[in-house]
Amino acid sequence: MSSIANLKISISGVRGVIGETLTPKLISSFAASFGQFVGKGSVIVGRDTRPTGAMVEQAVIAGLLSVGCKPVLAGVVSTPTVQVLVDHYRAVGGIAITASHNPMPWNAMKFINGRGMFLDNIEARQVLDIYNQEDYHYVSEATIQEVSTLEDAFVEHQRRIFKHINVDLIRSKKFKVAMDCGNGAGALYAQKFLEDLGCEVLTIFDETDGLFRRKPEPIPAHLTELEKVVKANGCVIGFAQDPDADRLVLVDDSGTALNENYTLGFTVKHLLKQSPGPVTINLGTSKMISDLAEEAEQELIFTKIGEINVSTTMLRRGSDIGGEGNGGVIWPKVRACRDSFTGMALVLELLADSAQSSSQIVESMPKYYGATRKIALNSDKVIRLLAKLKDKYADENLNTLDGVRIDWADKWVIVRASNTEPIVRLQAEAKTEADLEALLEVFVAECESV
Repeated sequence: MSSIANLKISISGVRGVIGETLTPKLISSFAASFGQFVGKGSVIVGRDTRPTGAMVEQAVIAGLLSVGCKPVLAGVVSTPTVQVLVDHYRAVGGIAITASHNPMPWNAMKFINGRGMFLDNIEARQVLDIYNQEDYHYVSEATIQEVSTLEDAFVEHQRRIFKHINVDLIRSKKFKVAMDCGNGAGALYAQKFLEDLGCEVLTIFDETDGLFRRKPEPIPAHLTELEKVVKANGCVIGFAQDPDADRLVLVDDSGTALNENYTLGFTVKHLLKQSPGPVTINLGTSKMISDLAEEAEQELIFTKIGEINVSTTMLRRGSDIGGEGNGGVIWPKVRACRDSFTGMALVLELLADSAQSSSQIVESMPKYYGATRKIALNSDKVIRLLAKLKDKYADENLNTLDGVRIDWADKWVIVRASNTEPIVRLQAEAKTEADLEALLEVFVAECESV
């Protein structure tokens, strides 16, 4: 929605660079807009460890108070914890202050509705309309609410997870695990969470000053230190979080960092065995998950890309198994949101219930090679490109829910427009690297030919 390169205003919230585009005035105004949207009542506010978080929090408080909301401060917590707390306390909404995997200069606000879920497209546009029109109903001095603080904010989140897993089974295994907290919100909670599951825990990047000592996105290329710890200490698994601890990436017992899709693959494999049912994923998720659902003879449900699309579809369709291929495990029994803590518990339960090691489980999974590309295209060309692909590949297995996805037996590709940049995103997978390169070559040419 915004043309300013370092300010992103979208369905996901508001992200920007502190000291440049994400100013106290803008933060306060968007918080007031959100407060106006959700109405007077309690709003849970949590943040990650970034040093700018305290400043952003104060601006958020001012905006919420100005329109009659009651800010309830959860302190430094994960984004899924904020979502759990909104539901638990029946708050009118929540704001998670985090730029997720963006670099240090960035911060952001993620808006959460009264159902403990991110805003959908309609809700996000309503908040943006209030902001653009400056349609605020400021309250008088006499009705300004008090700010309150939550103690032990993670307790309810952990209680919900432990309620739905076999804690005793996991504890009986006395697993040794490695934990890369990424210097994010998980650094305050992950070690004790795992120890409460009976694990011996070796932690790295567990400082809570918000100074990221590895690149914040938990992708395999950034997890070399975790790989070393797992291999050197004979750990059964390694876990890595992003700064707001909603995403989870695994390192197996051989010391190999896994593609992010394996996190969802492990949990889907486990839950399909434990309580089979429909599997819900977005259109950018690995065919590995599709194959697992097919093997279990369970329905596969595709959604548009974006966490809220997966979450709402899971609730509407009664699907208890799903998530996103970026390391985002969604298990509505805890909360319909991406949650690294839920992901860790389910992976440990899988290991406890299996005779296989984590590397052996990887070997048993369907394997695909994947890649992504960004191609600059203006909106007119994007429209023409998508229309051309729909027509040219009409006889193939086509899905046009979000851009154009084409599936074959052993490969797939999706082409879709970016919501924030004048580009198309091309994503592809195939069973072999050679087939992947051939697929990319064909569809890069398709994109560049319009």
